[in-house]
Amino acid sequence: MEIMPNIEPFRIRFTELEKTLSKPETFQDNLTASELSKEHRRLQSILEVFDKITDLEDQLIQCESLSEDPELAEEVKIEVELLTSEITINKEKLMISMLPPDPEVGKNTIVEIRAGTGGDEASLFAGDLYRMYTRFAETQGWSVECLSQSNSGTGGFKEVIFIVKGEDAWSKMKYESGVHRVQRIPITESGGRIHTSTSTVAVLPEAKDVEISIDPSDLEISVCRASGPGGQGVNTTDSAVQIQHIPSGINVYCADERSQLKNKNKAMTVLRSRLLQKKQAEENAKYAQNRKSQVGTGDRSERIRTYNFPQSRVTDHRVNYTSHALQETMMGEISHIISCLEKEDLDEKIRTVHLNQNE
Repeated sequence: MEIMPNIEPFRIRFTELEKTLSKPETFQDNLTASELSKEHRRLQSILEVFDKITDLEDQLIQCESLSEDPELAEEVKIEVELLTSEITINKEKLMISMLPPDPEVGKNTIVEIRAGTGGDEASLFAGDLYRMYTRFAETQGWSVECLSQSNSGTGGFKEVIFIVKGEDAWSKMKYESGVHRVQRIPITESGGRIHTSTSTVAVLPEAKDVEISIDPSDLEISVCRASGPGGQGVNTTDSAVQIQHIPSGINVYCADERSQLKNKNKAMTVLRSRLLQKKQAEENAKYAQNRKSQVGTGDRSERIRTYNFPQSRVTDHRVNYTSHALQETMMGEISHIISCLEKEDLDEKIRTVHLNQNE
């Protein structure tokens, strides 16, 4: 019989939380109490599944002891198969529930798309990716709000930043970080040659004020008049806002709104999320020096996907997944790709849990 994972650390922590949550002073801080209660419910669920598996395995042993009786052999065989199947299902459920929870789950998600190599074609592709994600968001019932955009003269984007609000937005969109490559004949190509261009995508969880504290004295804020393609005026007032975070060197520019205050608020939203990502990247580097998940690091410099128009093919290089539903993909049907990435990510995490249990 397969060895069960070590549940003792979870039981110990559950007991500690039981004691902590029984104290009235714990609830003087609503945020802390809420987090502890959430952890308590998660651990309780894990222990319940573990206890259920233990009970099922006891039933299986008792059932197998009856298999030598000829009169019960057929009935015992059926019962053994049912119990074995139920044990397998619950063990998989247990392994998944034991995985460390993603602290970013449930957060709104900021997506930044920038044209890479390829000139005008790269900016057109950035626009294609923006439309692909907005259509995907619509199918999921999410809302999309543009925070900042820099248009190219050809109808695409040099850069576009938007926020996706909705349940599971982060859980699904987080896999899109990296370099997206397109292979096709540009509309400006008269010789019919296939060009390769790229756009980079960065996906960040929206940071809350409580997660990132920004000292106003660390900010250099300037305002100016927004301009459109070719330098043409967009607004007649100084509504565009540029914020530089001096310690990190991060710059954010926002000119989408006619209101200077709204542009400043949007710029601060992006700045907080970039600072949170920087902080998380520094922390993760301590624990992942020599290891990369098969699904990828989420680094914006990592080439993750190729969109080949002549062959009507889209390939995700992290999981070696290829589909010929390119047109549907560009219309926002990317669930087939994300499902493969989610599965590989989950399998990798389960393998990690097994390795940690065996150490």
